Amino acid sequence: MSDDQPTGPQTPQNPYFSYPSPQGPPPEGPPESPYAAQPTEQTTTLPVQRRPRRAGLAAAVVATALVVGGGAGIGGAAAWSALDDDSGSIGGSSADPRTSQVVDTPDSPAADGSVEQVAAKVLPSVVKIDVSGSQGQGSGSGIILSSDGEILTNNHVASIAGDGGSMTVFLNDGSSAKASIVGSDPLTDTAVIKAEDVSGLTPATIGKSGDLEVGEGVVAIGSPFGLDSTVTSGIVSALDRPVDVGSDGEGNSTTYPAIQTDAAINPGNSGGPLVDMDGNVVGINSSIRTTSSSQGEAGSIGLGFAIPMDEVLPIVEQMRDGDAPTHARLGISVTDAANQDGGEVVQGAAVMEVIGDSTADEAGIAKGDVITKVDDHVITGADSLVATIRSYRPGDDVAVTYTRDGDDKTATLTLDSDADASSS
Repeated sequence: MSDDQPTGPQTPQNPYFSYPSPQGPPPEGPPESPYAAQPTEQTTTLPVQRRPRRAGLAAAVVATALVVGGGAGIGGAAAWSALDDDSGSIGGSSADPRTSQVVDTPDSPAADGSVEQVAAKVLPSVVKIDVSGSQGQGSGSGIILSSDGEILTNNHVASIAGDGGSMTVFLNDGSSAKASIVGSDPLTDTAVIKAEDVSGLTPATIGKSGDLEVGEGVVAIGSPFGLDSTVTSGIVSALDRPVDVGSDGEGNSTTYPAIQTDAAINPGNSGGPLVDMDGNVVGINSSIRTTSSSQGEAGSIGLGFAIPMDEVLPIVEQMRDGDAPTHARLGISVTDAANQDGGEVVQGAAVMEVIGDSTADEAGIAKGDVITKVDDHVITGADSLVATIRSYRPGDDVAVTYTRDGDDKTATLTLDSDADASSS
């Protein structure tokens, strides 16, 4: 057990097709994490868009278009005929009132830093991904990393293919290719896949998520509800937001310090890029907060979350190289603090257990301590600590501030790696 592992076994589960609602875990799913911030049930990874649902939506869109288009055509023809029967002039003027208000709007180059310019740059580097397997079928999005077909997406998109399933990527030029998984990492909800027999693709430009500021404009691109090449825009509404979207088969939580945005992202946007106004990928759209409690998939309410690129890029490179992803860890299990010190509520992550010979054990951190800061990062609960530690790499030195019996203490330690651990 560690800072990113709840106590007790948990059953592997895929929440993207078996949830009875977009928020709640499946009836057969794992028990609630003992350190999960409350409430967590309303934050969910973005479900990949189920193909049958998308087909129904597409059929509805087509049917609506046909009805409206037909009605407009008939109405337009009738109006035109009625006007044509008139004398052709109104009030003695020869000007045609049907065209006198038409304005010529010539196409002009997109302004620097505009959504239009960003879309033109990034769209060729975004793909739609159709997946099918024993868990069902659906679609998500992906980010092209190399000209020969390496693509970054969410683990919860790629994992649906599983063993014996299939994946197809659809490129911006309308072509498609089969794809297979290169590597995946449930703890950061990332995966790298490879499109087969492709060349000359346009890799995305990777930016620095650490340069983002709250209020800065961003653009999300992907395939919400299967509608490929969809562009939405908004701002960064918060940074380092701890987001816990579940756990892997060994009980390790998928928690990351997310970029929060009000750019509309929906089921099917999973794995697509969040980009800055220079068109650089700064995050991977992965989860949403929803108020829905009904059956079916929920949509955007302006609270979307993206995995920051700075934190996951080393893991992405490990997967591209064929290596097993590694993560930093303290060697403790934690829960939300519920302590009071002299009438003052202490916020932080309360230590439940310390693994022997771990870096936390060697630094003197003990059961019952409440961790309140890691370097300059304020820790508000268990998810906050896990997300913060996930932003570091094994071997990094950090200063951990904690309280014990009302006294503040600080320990400087070197973060462990889960490379040789059975769980993290």
